[in-house]
Amino acid sequence: MNYLDFEKPIQDLREQYDKCVILGRESGVDTSKTLAQLQLKLEKTTARIHKNLSPWQRVQLSRHPNRPYTLDYIQALTRGHFIELHGDRYAGDDKAVVGGFGKIDGESFMLIGTQKGKNTKDRQYRRFGMPNPEGYRKALRLMKLAEKFEKPIVTFIDTPGAYPGLEAEERGQGEAIGRNIYEMMRLSVPVIVIVIGEGASGGALGIGVGNSVCMMENTWYSVISPESCSTILWRSWEYKEKAAAALKLTATDMLKQKLIDDIIKEPSGGVHFHPEEAYKKVKRYILKAAKELSRLTSEELIIKRQDKYLAMGIFDD
Repeated sequence: MNYLDFEKPIQDLREQYDKCVILGRESGVDTSKTLAQLQLKLEKTTARIHKNLSPWQRVQLSRHPNRPYTLDYIQALTRGHFIELHGDRYAGDDKAVVGGFGKIDGESFMLIGTQKGKNTKDRQYRRFGMPNPEGYRKALRLMKLAEKFEKPIVTFIDTPGAYPGLEAEERGQGEAIGRNIYEMMRLSVPVIVIVIGEGASGGALGIGVGNSVCMMENTWYSVISPESCSTILWRSWEYKEKAAAALKLTATDMLKQKLIDDIIKEPSGGVHFHPEEAYKKVKRYILKAAKELSRLTSEELIIKRQDKYLAMGIFDD
């Protein structure tokens, strides 16, 4: 398990606990009382640290290397009942975007999301979860397929942004994202969006238009990352913590601004410590949201989705 700087007290206690377990096993000494005390202290320390997290610390947690990614959620939710679909039928198959039909408790969904890598080789293969235009076009193709078969759509957002390479711009990155936003507004089936990690810029919005939009507790959603914001405003990454606070990018901030509909609470210590608990919470949210949205007609789904986004901000014709 990897630990962040502010998680050092948790790491120390976990190491003490593990050493005590080994000591008891090898020596035959009864260490149950000591283990109980360490466990209690570990739980209290974890709760205390995670109760007072700064926006920048939540950004760090959203990027934790042990945090589950889109395919982890999909496999846990569908228990193997998932068929991945590939390609945008124009240019290729973007590995930074995954999607396909899957069953959750017997109900069929189109599951789509941005996928990061588990190791260096996989991260390069997935382009660190930064989609090319064909990734967004693949996502839209799958959404249209779900609409054809009248299946609800669930998207998982975890991306540092759309891929900024020259080839992406040459193939129409901006148009692909804009087209997705436009088309998602008009989908006649329920769309559920969940931010499970980073939600950066148009890269996230390209699959982020939904009837029900929620964020995991330790995630962020913003037009720009704290580092990039710091670089633009102060010409240095040193002010990233200040930028994170100013951007109001946490789940709590987003809910307060009425830009999302709900927050999924994470287990004590974060998703990376207790992924199975997180999977159960996400599953409950999806099934509940799908049930509520299934009561609406296709026309009502479209109107409510469009009204939801038109209510954000102020504009004049």
